[in-house]
Amino acid sequence: MRLILWGMFKKVVVADSCAPYVDMCFDNPEAFSGSTLILGAILFSFQIYGDFSGYSDIAIGTAKLFGFELMTNFKFPYFSRDIAEFWRRWHISLSTWFRDYLYIPLGGSRVSKPKAIRNVFVIFLVSGFWHGANWTFIAWGGIHALLFIPLFLRGTNRKNTTSIVAEGRWLPSPRELLQMGWTFTAVTIAWVFFRAKSVGIALDYLVHSCQNLGSIPSRPSLTMLTFIMGMVGLDFWSRNSERNPLVLSHRWMRRLLYFGIAFLTIQKFSNPASFLYFQF
Repeated sequence: MRLILWGMFKKVVVADSCAPYVDMCFDNPEAFSGSTLILGAILFSFQIYGDFSGYSDIAIGTAKLFGFELMTNFKFPYFSRDIAEFWRRWHISLSTWFRDYLYIPLGGSRVSKPKAIRNVFVIFLVSGFWHGANWTFIAWGGIHALLFIPLFLRGTNRKNTTSIVAEGRWLPSPRELLQMGWTFTAVTIAWVFFRAKSVGIALDYLVHSCQNLGSIPSRPSLTMLTFIMGMVGLDFWSRNSERNPLVLSHRWMRRLLYFGIAFLTIQKFSNPASFLYFQF
């Protein structure tokens, strides 16, 4: 029930709150300043995370009610320090399937460098094509391949497999903050292609994002930003044990958190949007 509640919060309260602002930016990027478009792209990053990880939590929690144990599908991907770590934490069920049934049968990394690079491109491009027959998804997969290849060539793609960000500490180091910031920025740019209706529109969106950066005429609500920060804060707090952030040891804090999240979810549930990944 905790997983279901947390998943509903991420979907209904966070993702659905971001959706109107994101739709506004992507439907007509020419009408807004670069600052507004940058904010729209960032909000889409949180929308798709809240929507998809929320859906996964609801599915895993519902399965547990019937005695089935499904694999964890997300492990705090936006705290990743490079793109390789991001893919070990994002949509784990899909990425591990492609690894086991496509990448390894092609030879994986135990072949010559040119063939290994080919295998990396194949797995990322197929991952994009899996989402739909649109060049935007191919471009999205290609961008991730280009981001992954430098790590692969330097042999650092498995650098962050055993550690987590700010391990044993309250806050990340300046170096970790820069690494997370760079990774999140790269992922967000790739999400623009994933969200746009065509590659041309995605490129226009990025070009307009670099213009008129001084103002944000269309501002998101403070409430929406508070919801996002609450989700990020709870995720960061629970990253050490990779447990559900609603698992608290103090009874009164636990019940207060349950009540608050349930109240917000019910309040926002009047007009729920469909899950983004239903189209896939």
